[in-house]
Amino acid sequence: MMLITPLEDWISRKIGHEGGLDRAALEVYQLARLNDLLAQVNQKSVFYQSRFQGMPAQIGSLADWAQFPFTTAEDLCEQGLQFLCTSQDEINRVVTLDTSGTTGAPKRIYFTESDQQLTLDFFEVGMSTFTAPGDRVLILLPCEREGSVGDLLATALERGGAYPLRQGIVRDYAQTLALLESEHVDGVVGIPLQVLGLVRRSRPLQIKSVLLSTDHVPDPIARAIETGWHCQVYNHYGMTEMGLGGGVECQAHNGYHLREADMLFEIIDPGSGHPVPEGEYGEVAFTTLTRTGMPLLRYRTGDISRFLPGRCACGTVLKRLEPVRYRRSGRVFVGDSFFTIADLDDALFKITAVDNFSAQISRQGALQRLLIEIFTVGQLPTRFSDQIRQAIGKIPAIQSGLASHLLSLAINVSATPALPIAAVKRTIRIVEG
Repeated sequence: MMLITPLEDWISRKIGHEGGLDRAALEVYQLARLNDLLAQVNQKSVFYQSRFQGMPAQIGSLADWAQFPFTTAEDLCEQGLQFLCTSQDEINRVVTLDTSGTTGAPKRIYFTESDQQLTLDFFEVGMSTFTAPGDRVLILLPCEREGSVGDLLATALERGGAYPLRQGIVRDYAQTLALLESEHVDGVVGIPLQVLGLVRRSRPLQIKSVLLSTDHVPDPIARAIETGWHCQVYNHYGMTEMGLGGGVECQAHNGYHLREADMLFEIIDPGSGHPVPEGEYGEVAFTTLTRTGMPLLRYRTGDISRFLPGRCACGTVLKRLEPVRYRRSGRVFVGDSFFTIADLDDALFKITAVDNFSAQISRQGALQRLLIEIFTVGQLPTRFSDQIRQAIGKIPAIQSGLASHLLSLAINVSATPALPIAAVKRTIRIVEG
């Protein structure tokens, strides 16, 4: 029998609801927290005092929340400190994120100690979906600095009785593979492409579970990991602005279950900003319901997804967010259609000799030029470039662009003696001019 996500019982306890969670009780709690939040920010935050001027001091339903203005990455760059609802002395950690926004200034996200405790609580419960006390879990995420994602994850695993191994981002594949075998690892947490690189260079291992995070998870990568290590692959949704954790899959592997006692999620029309009906695609926006240092209200993520209709097979009443494949800014339009890095991932990682690739778009007058750089270890397979071209050419937007002469395609193949270390986030690079 499939186990219900442990997030449900945790959220039920957090909202003080006895006898099992139901949507009505959760939404009553969320409405109360929104009204508390409005009182908090109107009293303590210079940014929200200005942004919400003329808005109601209280709301009567969750639907009323849609009348409030959004906050954006540009707001964080330009007015980050003005968001704060506490003194800077109470801030325990500041995370600086580079941005390609118009200001060029970085985003800084501020957390109090209690804010980070909320993340620890979510990590502990979320990891219990597929981790048992006594399991040995190899962490292949940044963990050198106190309060980093890997450090918080390790602390959360210890709380749950597991044994974390703090490796950090993979720098040497042979070294990490040796550690996997010598430490008899039960679970791995890492970046999708780095874990794939390990799988393709290891003997078959009996890993119980793998959690992939920090980037889109292409289906061919997930399937290759499951086959190579005879394990279950889980997907996580989060970003620094959320406090790192937003949702995680259950054993049904059909959407992220969301951290609904700590955050209110919305799907909005990217153009109008209006909420879209359940099941329709739009941009993910969220509101932090329990954060004290730097609350984010109706924050636009740029991620495109949807709420999956109906109940999860595990039986929970929690919403399910479909795994995010791309961001608004990650689309490359060719005429009226577009493609994304996820489309390239799905096409190219089905070819087992593709170890990594980069993609770049440049414009030459009315013509766009797509350059794909393929990396493979060792000897090139026969007709490898033809395989690559055929796979890419089946992507609808690219296929129509090539046929209409709006797009040209160039492919470079590099055979290397060692696997390049994969970047944490992969995007299509846009070259102007």
